[in-house]
Amino acid sequence: MWSVRRAGERYVGGAATDGIETLHAFSFGRHYDPDNLRFGAVLACNEERLAPGSGFDEHPHSHTEIVTWVVEGELTHRDSAGHTSRIGPGDVQHLSAAAGVRHEERNDGDAPLVFVQMWLAPGQPGGAPAYEVVRGIADATPYAVPAAGAMLHVRRPEAPGERIAVPDAAFVYVHVVRGGLRLADDELGPGDAVRIAGAQGLELVSLGPAEVLLWEMSG
Repeated sequence: MWSVRRAGERYVGGAATDGIETLHAFSFGRHYDPDNLRFGAVLACNEERLAPGSGFDEHPHSHTEIVTWVVEGELTHRDSAGHTSRIGPGDVQHLSAAAGVRHEERNDGDAPLVFVQMWLAPGQPGGAPAYEVVRGIADATPYAVPAAGAMLHVRRPEAPGERIAVPDAAFVYVHVVRGGLRLADDELGPGDAVRIAGAQGLELVSLGPAEVLLWEMSG
């Protein structure tokens, strides 16, 4: 059983005058929807667009696993635990906020920055914050977020007709970054998402070069 959520259905946020545009897939801030609070462990899937020189000033997080995927440009991250990194396309950034951490995210480059940021709920709150960057993750290498019982799969088919197995899992969240794919009779484009409960024996079929993120979740 699955439901398709189109890119045009996302809640528009950010601050255009500050060079920030945000598209929220889930209930967020002033866009409160009690029927759209989470799916599996996923609490948020935000598409962020930052103009050169813009960004999010230092702000707090807690009890959240934050995973970031850069689509284009370069993201500068700094946090209160002393980590400073620059993240580019193909890198996975993971900030485990645990009992509490502050961070800032900026576009310090001279080109537009686009990234997808996903928040997941940990099974147990608290603990010490942690930070990790995996550079140039390969399609065949899933990224595990054990605290949330989740696994991120990145797939980048290059030709029409390539098949991508959807993990058999209690919950699977699919986000199309670029290109087009098909799930059964549903065609998917950039920014579209699919929420699948009880996934079993499903496949995505590429319509051409594409990039897609799949979250496999146990609960």
